[in-house]
Amino acid sequence: MRGVETRIQEIRHRIFREAARMAYHTEWPIDKRIEELPYKIIPGEVGNFRNDVFLERAIVGERLRLAMGLPYRGAGDPAPVSDGIEAADRPETYYTPPLINVIKFACNACAEKRVMVTDGCQGCLAHPCVEVCPKDAVSLDRTNGKSRIDPEKCIKCGQCAKVCSYNAIIIQERPCAAACGMDAIHSDENGKADIDYDKCVSCGMCLVNCPFGAIADKSQIFQVIRAIQTGERVYAAVAPAFVGQFGPKVTPGKLRAAMKQLGFADVFEVAIGADLCAVQEAEDFIKEVPEHIPFMATSCCPAWSVMAKKLFPEYADCVSMALTPMTLTARLIKKQHEKAKVVFIGPCAAKKLEAMRRSVRSEVDFVLTFEEMAGIFDARHVDIENMEEDPDGVNDASADGRNFAVAGGVAKSVVNVIKERYPDKEIKVANAEGLKECRKLLAMAKAGKYNGYLLEGMACPGGCVAGAGTMQPIKKSQAAVGLYASKAGHKTSDGTEYVKELEKLVE
Repeated sequence: MRGVETRIQEIRHRIFREAARMAYHTEWPIDKRIEELPYKIIPGEVGNFRNDVFLERAIVGERLRLAMGLPYRGAGDPAPVSDGIEAADRPETYYTPPLINVIKFACNACAEKRVMVTDGCQGCLAHPCVEVCPKDAVSLDRTNGKSRIDPEKCIKCGQCAKVCSYNAIIIQERPCAAACGMDAIHSDENGKADIDYDKCVSCGMCLVNCPFGAIADKSQIFQVIRAIQTGERVYAAVAPAFVGQFGPKVTPGKLRAAMKQLGFADVFEVAIGADLCAVQEAEDFIKEVPEHIPFMATSCCPAWSVMAKKLFPEYADCVSMALTPMTLTARLIKKQHEKAKVVFIGPCAAKKLEAMRRSVRSEVDFVLTFEEMAGIFDARHVDIENMEEDPDGVNDASADGRNFAVAGGVAKSVVNVIKERYPDKEIKVANAEGLKECRKLLAMAKAGKYNGYLLEGMACPGGCVAGAGTMQPIKKSQAAVGLYASKAGHKTSDGTEYVKELEKLVE
């Protein structure tokens, strides 16, 4: 639903804006303010989104807590919204698991999967739905000639839906579960959605596909602003998928100016880290495949790499050990600027999970999504589209580095580096988008179908531009990133000035 301003997007934006305002208005006692906010966001006697104003306010209260980085509480927990609020005001409050949370009393308790005959059934003479059902679950209502399905017999195979000439039989699936490529979502004892965190990789696809807005992730909006206020030198590392996210007229120069107005020390484009990642993966591929490992999987997408290690542990060594663009950019910033704090700003929920790892924490201090960043801009009334350009723009990254944001871009960048450095080497590539397809790709690799290949996986269909923290239509984002990449000063990743820093960053 990215690019469609639904009620869910509206309420999320309000939550992020108010979390930012609580940080900026230091004269407000945050415990008192957070108690008042549900009444400010949902005013009056009548609900705006649901039929119960008290339920709406309770949901808003939990959303506010998650936006402050605090744990979710169920409806049975008798505690004020401000319970434990002091934890949000500690320096560098990291995301504590679970990152993705189901607000149970906002969940509609959707059926996991069901096959239904709709009013579109014409009671036709052929009734192929009856003929193809392997369990005799479809029968005729003799009074009107229409089909009906016995849910006790139905195995939900969908054969009846496929043969209906009128498309009058539909298959309904719980949207969050259908979007989850890890099969991590099931029903609890009350029929509400429940996440199996042993399976979850925090890609956030359930979050953006729940039409009731019952799934939310934690944020560090408050902590980022507080760090800037205390005088820390906070640098923004912005993912190349930012193009168009803050408005069609927002150029890299305007974004840089806006970030500096908010108090950021400077802005770096994560595409420079993507260039470094591509070079490192290219060298790793040449050294490792096929002499030491049968194939190599890219490391850029954290949800993809975590999924590979969870479901195919025997092939964990086949996932590239190259540092991700986020981590490489953070290391570069901290190498150049002593005592710097780094906030990664991007499209991805799983990057929050990546930053929680002990090996990454020393590099990346905070993670925000584009959607959360938009809430900060709104809280400070920053009109980015009408700002004066910062003449320095963002950074001198390559076209291939910027194209990391689009599915297929990572593998292409690595291949282009190999072609430049090893022109006689032929590279075979396979890629997949969405974790369901990624799992199929790795299953085929396990079966020996992709020996000698470079495999690229993206948890989000379309690539990083389709991440859970994005706000514009995916196709539009892909086109915008392509246009932006075409304006880069370098074509391939090994042509930028930052490549010479790689050995110092990975030693």
